[in-house]
Amino acid sequence: MNQYKGAERLAAQLRALKRRSGLSYDALAQRAGISRSTLHRYCAASSVPQDYGAVHRIATACGAASAELRELHRLWALADTERERRVPQEDTAQSDVVDERAETGQTAVVPVEEAASTTPVSTAAEQEPVAAVGELPAPEPASVPGLREPGPKRLPANRRILALAAAAAVTVLGTVGWAMSLASTPDDRADKPDPRTLFSSVCSPVVSMGQHDECVREVQTLLERRGAVIGVDGDFGPQTLRRVTAFQVIAGLPPNGVVTADTKKALYDSKARMDTWAPERVRQRIRVVFDEAPDDAVAIADCQSFLDPLHILPNTNGSRNWGLFQISDTRLRELGGTPLKALDPEWNIQAAKRLWARDHDFHDWPHCERALRNKASAAPTSATASN
Repeated sequence: MNQYKGAERLAAQLRALKRRSGLSYDALAQRAGISRSTLHRYCAASSVPQDYGAVHRIATACGAASAELRELHRLWALADTERERRVPQEDTAQSDVVDERAETGQTAVVPVEEAASTTPVSTAAEQEPVAAVGELPAPEPASVPGLREPGPKRLPANRRILALAAAAAVTVLGTVGWAMSLASTPDDRADKPDPRTLFSSVCSPVVSMGQHDECVREVQTLLERRGAVIGVDGDFGPQTLRRVTAFQVIAGLPPNGVVTADTKKALYDSKARMDTWAPERVRQRIRVVFDEAPDDAVAIADCQSFLDPLHILPNTNGSRNWGLFQISDTRLRELGGTPLKALDPEWNIQAAKRLWARDHDFHDWPHCERALRNKASAAPTSATASN
């Protein structure tokens, strides 16, 4: 059985949705825009999607409700975290085998059992003493009467005693010093629990959408300390989801919108800041850049993001819109941008101006453009006003 429980739970949820929908693997794969074999791997827990978009498309094709989509997002985040841990562990296991073989004198080509049962080939240095045994001993010189043969040189007894005593003293001092160094080095990790709330036993490994507790409150507090405009109420709702995702982009983390170990560590330790432009500054800059249609441009941005430079909105297909003018992933790639650039208000405004300049209209924002037209048509004309 798969030792990664997150992948198992995600797969079980996908299988349940598939059964409820009554769709075959072929039909569901076609609707989700993936291959049948890929869908089967996801449902069998043998593979975890690298992006939540695939899970979202499968779920919506099965008619999943909003609550089910939120739960799937949480399960995918857990499974994705386990998938990231799996590769380093496998690499470590391989390196341990290589190190073990190196220590025992084995090569990576010869299996352990074969190397143990094979008689090692003697080297020339090892064979030399064996050959010397078979040689005839050299003739001894003739002894001279009355002359003692010289024996092996030996140190005087008092010097041997002094040398042995010195060696023993060095050994004792080294052992005592080593023991004292161990005793004087406190192991803070063993003696003291981690004082940070998100790493305590109170909080689960993943803090995500739908939670309402002190762990969410801690996340919101840490985001607020880094300059985010956010309500600290302990409720992980859409606003917290947007702020967590924005923080992950700024901190260089995968923007999945869930607070796993890496995001927790970054919230405490990284230097990432979320300070950005106030709405009034945004209005002024949009009017300067969109000098041909300043009021309309401000209205479009207000409709799209409420003039919030860090506004992030997920789409039903798993993609996202970014920043003041809610530039989509597709447009972002066309403009040579990144999510981090899109959260920069200056870059976002200039990118929106490039899109507007193609046809001198706001067709890239159809929903807000319709609202703008309706508002304009509802306003009284000068002729009507004069009557």
